Amino acid sequence: RMISSSNGSQTSALHLCYENINGSCIKVSYSPGLRVILYLALGSGIVLAVLGNLLVMISILHFKQLHSPANFLIASLACADFLVGATVMPFSMVRSVESCWYFGESYCKFHSSFDGSFCYCSIFHLCFISIDRYIAVTDPLVYPTKFTLSISAICILFSWFLAITFSFSLFYTGANDDGLEELVSALTCVGGCQIAMNQDWVLVDFLLFFIPTLVMVILYCKIFLVAKQQARKIESMSNQTESSSESYKARVSKRERKAAKTLGIAMIAFLISWFPYFIDSIIDAFVGFITPAYMYEIFIWFTYYNSAMNPLIYAFFYPWFRRAIKWIVTGKVFRGHSSTVNLFSEKN
Repeated sequence: RMISSSNGSQTSALHLCYENINGSCIKVSYSPGLRVILYLALGSGIVLAVLGNLLVMISILHFKQLHSPANFLIASLACADFLVGATVMPFSMVRSVESCWYFGESYCKFHSSFDGSFCYCSIFHLCFISIDRYIAVTDPLVYPTKFTLSISAICILFSWFLAITFSFSLFYTGANDDGLEELVSALTCVGGCQIAMNQDWVLVDFLLFFIPTLVMVILYCKIFLVAKQQARKIESMSNQTESSSESYKARVSKRERKAAKTLGIAMIAFLISWFPYFIDSIIDAFVGFITPAYMYEIFIWFTYYNSAMNPLIYAFFYPWFRRAIKWIVTGKVFRGHSSTVNLFSEKN
């Protein structure tokens, strides 16, 4: 992978990132109209990622009814997506539109480390969420004793620790560009933010994405097979007189299947967002970093927009989340005892 803010070498009128500095990167200039459109499009993604994920976190942490091990995992995932919107996307937006890095060499490494950390954090969270949903759907009555608050806390801590440790140690030891010194020095210029990833580390990078993703795909396939069987069973029982315990089990199964479906959609959105980027990273590392800068920017913004999509998926599929948003936006959360309000209707 090569993260390059400005590797255009031929422009009709030569512009530099820093006009009065020797060794400045070449700037690719867009028309004023196109720049406004790009800032609006990318800026809207930032607003969605920051505000949407903030609403998810406030909803789950404020309303006691939403305090569950599974929801704490979702809140932690929202935190990772929120940090992408707050610490990564604004700087990437300026880099993408201006084709220059104006935030200094030290923040370039920080930015790349944050980018990697929150990306892997999201992947690990989604993997643990798929495990949680698998247990909930296949064994709904035993599930509360299997996936406890302490298990949820361990999953959250593991996700954050592994993601941050891997990304920061990789970029700050310089292991990522071992063997690429000539390429890096040739592309280094003032106003650029180049992070090269050699073939070994790009494969590790891909495996850290691919293995959890494979686990998710296998588990969601199993979930939907079980859900189909449960739906048929409940249908066949509907004509018979069922006991209250069977009726309760049917309601629990239905709720867990609905949650699994919603999170399955979130996972599909994640795959669509991230697969092009990781496939391009692998190809690029083995064929000499030939991806044009504009194509790289398209792939990276696909991944960033994923951070904005999850809250929209929750809002569309979860009535409780829509009710929580209403309480937050209208300021009702500041009323006494608002944390104990019932967000679930009888249908849910």
